[in-house]
Amino acid sequence: MYDAHTHVVTHDVMEWLRANQNKVHAKWIKRDPAKAEFLNVNGSWEFELKEAFVNSELYLKEQEKAGVIHSLISPIPQLFLYEFESDITSELASVYNDSLVELVQANRTKLSALATLPLNEPERAAMELNRVMGKGLKGAIIASSWSGNRLSDDKFIPFWEEADRQKAVLFIHPLLNMDPRLSHKMMANLIGVPWETTVCAVDLIVHGILDKFPNVKILLAHGGGFLPYQIGRIHKGYENWKAVSSSMQSSPFDYLTRFWYDTVLWNSSALQYLIELVGKERVVPGSDYPFDLCEWPPELHDSGAFIKLMEG
Repeated sequence: MYDAHTHVVTHDVMEWLRANQNKVHAKWIKRDPAKAEFLNVNGSWEFELKEAFVNSELYLKEQEKAGVIHSLISPIPQLFLYEFESDITSELASVYNDSLVELVQANRTKLSALATLPLNEPERAAMELNRVMGKGLKGAIIASSWSGNRLSDDKFIPFWEEADRQKAVLFIHPLLNMDPRLSHKMMANLIGVPWETTVCAVDLIVHGILDKFPNVKILLAHGGGFLPYQIGRIHKGYENWKAVSSSMQSSPFDYLTRFWYDTVLWNSSALQYLIELVGKERVVPGSDYPFDLCEWPPELHDSGAFIKLMEG
């Protein structure tokens, strides 16, 4: 069994956060005596600092107990820090990535890793991607959007060019949706998170990004959000409206099979539909472990897609 969607926070990252807590407005909050502290950075999306996040030995034991033989580990979205000055974002990215390199080198048979990048300065992001892939990381985890930024914007071309040269895995993971209508009952996470993935994926399709940078392996979190379910509507718009099709070289159904998808869906019928739609070679096991909404262990045990994704 493999896992392509799982997160860790290294010891070095925790040390950096404590040393720079005033700079990034980090707070450790005890909300429930039965739970670990929650970490809040810059007043945004907080999360529980479960032991499995920060204790790599425990993480590896839990991996083994669940029958997962190899995981592609990622930094957590809450620590992308895109909203800060790029010097701050770059500093934490460097600390995070170097510690992941060390963790992978110490556990080569069990772990591979993706980097976090200072995507708020695309040229710097390209340089950091080049640096860390030279040290053995497989690519990067990046946000679907933030503060109105879209990954199809021209300013990100240097980053896309480097990712294409490197044949990088880019794991597109959403940040929390900030629509005020979703500010109640965890709706920002329940439906806002997959909605963010959907917006990003369609944006990449209609702007021809997959044609311009065909060597990038784009992995979409949470089964691709709502994209697979609404592909018929997108295709109909492609047929009817030049504004949709003008930058596309193929149909939406074709682009759908160029993405990769994880299995974090919690519904076997939905997973089967996804596999039938895009092919089992494009669906990789994922868990989102150890977040609260994780599917642990991963639902899908087929290793073929995971191995193909990881190939250089």
